[in-house]
Amino acid sequence: MKRALEQRLAEAEGFRDPDPALEQYPTPAGLAAHLIHVADLQGDLAGRTVADLGSGTGMLALAAATRDPTRVLAVEYDPSALAVARENERRVDPGAGIDWLRGDATRPPLANVDTVVMNPPFGAQTGNEHADRRFLAAASEIAGVSYSVHNAGSKSFVESFAADEGGEVTHAFAAEFDVSRQFDFHTSDRETLDVELFRVDWR
Repeated sequence: MKRALEQRLAEAEGFRDPDPALEQYPTPAGLAAHLIHVADLQGDLAGRTVADLGSGTGMLALAAATRDPTRVLAVEYDPSALAVARENERRVDPGAGIDWLRGDATRPPLANVDTVVMNPPFGAQTGNEHADRRFLAAASEIAGVSYSVHNAGSKSFVESFAADEGGEVTHAFAAEFDVSRQFDFHTSDRETLDVELFRVDWR
């Protein structure tokens, strides 16, 4: 099932004019399929309300929508990314419809969703430090559980943050994030980043 989902998601288009300040890197299809597969095994998708915070071109929202959720909501600040996401929904045809919402994912216009899935900015750009902290804070306020992608070496930070907010990291696993050259400061055509994925129970 995971491999079939990865192949399906490979039809989705990435950012057409990515903004380095927003750390707009497309979530790889394989990574999205892996995260959603784990969430599916935990019973966090089927029959649930799912929100993708900072959805970009929609990879995680599209993947979640293939798993029979009650509803999928995707929040993204960049209108051009949302336009691509809507086109990707037609390409992938995930089954469940997706509500695409333009807004600040760190202050989402949502309340009381079951599950958040997100690939937040890692905070690697000057002026955007600790961006993933703001996304985790948003998830803690609206969700029962969340799944998120972070830089390798983030486990102690995520565990500490979750504990401070009354939550608990229940699953943590390593993965790889393939990045293609898309900005002038990139020195190679392709790079593989080590990342970590976390499931946090906020209840």
